[in-house]
Amino acid sequence: MTLKRCFPPVVDAHTRVLILGSLPGEASLAQAQYYAYPHNQFWRLAGEVIAEDLPGMAYPERLRALLAHRIGLWDVVAEARREGSLDSKIRDHAGNDLASLIHTLPELAAIAFNGKTAARIGMKALGEMGDRHAVVHLPSSSPAYTVAYPQKREAWLALRPWLSPR
Repeated sequence: MTLKRCFPPVVDAHTRVLILGSLPGEASLAQAQYYAYPHNQFWRLAGEVIAEDLPGMAYPERLRALLAHRIGLWDVVAEARREGSLDSKIRDHAGNDLASLIHTLPELAAIAFNGKTAARIGMKALGEMGDRHAVVHLPSSSPAYTVAYPQKREAWLALRPWLSPR
């Protein structure tokens, strides 16, 4: 099995909501971009949250738009062995140091997990840090999670109260 590594966090000192995924999939790793697989609904859902057309933007613009709306991105898994892109195939994972990152985010109000695997691994890594922030369990943006888009959208819109443009 191939060892796969996550990307650096996309955050700044004004981040209020940190969205944590599990580990980038094959398309994302190949393009060195978060959520690069075209059928993953992350950019569409995040765009709904901030009322911007993220799918219509180039990748660097997407990241700038998220940061402008005080949303950060990272993954709970630093590295793992995995064939393919499914979370269920993650083996021998090493977690990211979420607590250290959180300590660098003075305005952080909420931590949101994109999917069940991210939540399961992330909640263990957070420990007591999870008690200091709102924790939101989002339905996965992955096409492998087949809940209808309107249901996913409704759950993701729950992030709005923590956001405001800078």
